[in-house]
Amino acid sequence: MLDDIDRLILRELQQNARLSSEELGEKVGVSRSSAQRRVQNLRETGAIQREIAVVSPRHVDAVMTFVVEVELERERIDLLDEFRRSVLKLEEVQQCYYVTGHTDFILIVLAKDMASFDAFSRRVFTENPNIRRFHTNVVVDQVKVGLSIPV
Repeated sequence: MLDDIDRLILRELQQNARLSSEELGEKVGVSRSSAQRRVQNLRETGAIQREIAVVSPRHVDAVMTFVVEVELERERIDLLDEFRRSVLKLEEVQQCYYVTGHTDFILIVLAKDMASFDAFSRRVFTENPNIRRFHTNVVVDQVKVGLSIPV
């Protein structure tokens, strides 16, 4: 279970994962060695899953974001699992959610332009006989994009 110090550490690291143990300790009110031990424990227990660099899509030619709703032909467990596995292999798909409601999955997809997205959607959705329909929304403006979670 997380205590208050662990929660403070997680909040700080979500904003800057490059903080040294000394800087982190100062920010949360513990010694350098305590901060170091706590971070190691948070990694080992899975509270910290990964430490990554967040790359701006605009700097790597992935300037368009698409929100795609996918409805499968049949809601069979094997088809759901097959679709999940296939999405994991697609680098264009940044996020995938299995949802309730009128659709089965919601995907967040990045592409450099409409032509690239069109090729992607034909390959992934149109040519897949297990997909009944898909609906795409083009993101006009990213009002808020966050990676940190409330702790």
